[in-house]
Amino acid sequence: MNIAHFVFGVLGNGAGLFLFLAPVVTFKRVVKKKSTEQFSGIPYVMTLLNCLLSAWYGLPFVSPNNILVTIINGTGAVLETIYVLIFLVFAPKKEKLKVGSLFALVVSAFAAIALVSILALHGNARKVFCGVAASVFSIIMYGSPLSIMRLVIKTKSVEYMPFFLSLFCFLCGTSWFIYGLLGQDPFIAVPNGFGCALGAVQLILYMIYYKKKPKDEQKTTTTQDVELGQVNPETNGLENEKAQQLIQDSKPNTDHLQNGDV
Repeated sequence: MNIAHFVFGVLGNGAGLFLFLAPVVTFKRVVKKKSTEQFSGIPYVMTLLNCLLSAWYGLPFVSPNNILVTIINGTGAVLETIYVLIFLVFAPKKEKLKVGSLFALVVSAFAAIALVSILALHGNARKVFCGVAASVFSIIMYGSPLSIMRLVIKTKSVEYMPFFLSLFCFLCGTSWFIYGLLGQDPFIAVPNGFGCALGAVQLILYMIYYKKKPKDEQKTTTTQDVELGQVNPETNGLENEKAQQLIQDSKPNTDHLQNGDV
């Protein structure tokens, strides 16, 4: 039992590390372009809070035999802090103020929870208090892809839901769910069971939609197809005159783009 508990903890560390490293590609782009573009910094701040609380919960004086939880979430906290700081450097002033304020609030909230657990609580009461706090934010973190899943169903495309991210979300949730069951720790098993289920749903959606084109790509002949010669107007029931009209109709849009109006 103890060996299995340790093995699944190690597997959870590996899968968790991949999840925490996934945003590296995004932030390489941010640094390269010196802009956060349309990216939001809020998910990284909330993930930071989850990592801090989970790392705290895994410490021996809070919950014994959970040091592997502290190791991966401590690593995650360092990485998420780096992401947030990079975001603050390159974000617009308004976004910088919003994310910076949330970051300060998160650090303050963690400090308050840590101090209360040390100074006011002892034994099992401390474990329950820290466990509930960590579980709530773990569920929030795992629930963050729900909006992406909705987009996949709406567009019938997995373009914005990378396969490996979904896979490692499932593996991470599954590993820590089994780890929590073996260790008889509901504060690890419950939120990660939720993550395991959501990861499985993401993989099912991927299997359903990965071969399908987005709705926008399923439309009939476009002006770009005609201009590039990828579609023969005659064989597609379009007269040459109509094809030329399509090309003419597309020109104002190109002018708008060139003039910076769109």
